[in-house]
Amino acid sequence: MDEKIKNVIYNLQRNNMAGYFVRNKNELIDLLTTLINPGNTVGCGDSVTLESTGAFDFLRNGNYVFYDKHRPNLTAEEKRKIYLSNFSADIFITGTNAVTADGKLFNIDGNGSRVAPILYGPKQVIVVVGINKLVNTVEDAILRTRQIAAPLDAKRLGKKTPCTSLGRCIDCRHKQRICNDFVLITGQFVKNRIKVIIINEPFGF
Repeated sequence: MDEKIKNVIYNLQRNNMAGYFVRNKNELIDLLTTLINPGNTVGCGDSVTLESTGAFDFLRNGNYVFYDKHRPNLTAEEKRKIYLSNFSADIFITGTNAVTADGKLFNIDGNGSRVAPILYGPKQVIVVVGINKLVNTVEDAILRTRQIAAPLDAKRLGKKTPCTSLGRCIDCRHKQRICNDFVLITGQFVKNRIKVIIINEPFGF
C-alpha cells in the first residue's frame, strides 16, 4: 500500500468512516464475505465497478437477500420498490465517483436512488472504489466526475445528452441529463457505518 492510499484511509477514519485496502478483485470478494453476514438484506447502487469486479454475481449467488435492481424485465414500479427497500437494508453496496485525499466521498446522481441510501437508511454502507477514483481535492472530484465519469456513464445508459457525443460536460439542460444530485460526504455520525474499500487497480469510470 503506497503512502497516498494510507493517507486516504487515515483521513477516512478521521471522518468516522472505515477504510480498507485490497490488491485485486479476488481479495475484494474475500473481504466482502467478512463484512456481509449470511441472511443479510443487501441493496445496491448502479456501479460499473461492482459489475466488473464480480461483486454483483457474488451477491446473487450467495446466501443473502439481494435487492437486485439489474434483474431483467423489471417494471418501473418494481424498480421503485427496490429503491425504497434499500433504505431498510442491512447493507447497501455501491461505487463512488471520487474519494479525496482528505477522506471525503463525492457523487453525482441522476435520480438520487444511489446517493440517498448512502446518506441515510441502511445500517451499513460499503463503498468499493478503484485507485482511478482517488483525487486530491473536492474540486478535482467534481471535475473528474463531470468531465470523465458522467459522459461515459451517460453513454453507457444510452442517453442522448450532449456529453455522449462531445465526450465532455457542458452543463446541459437536456431532459435526459444525469447530473442532477451533487453530494459531498465529509463524515458520519455513526462510526464506521460507511466502509470504503480501495482496490489497487482501476475500475469503473
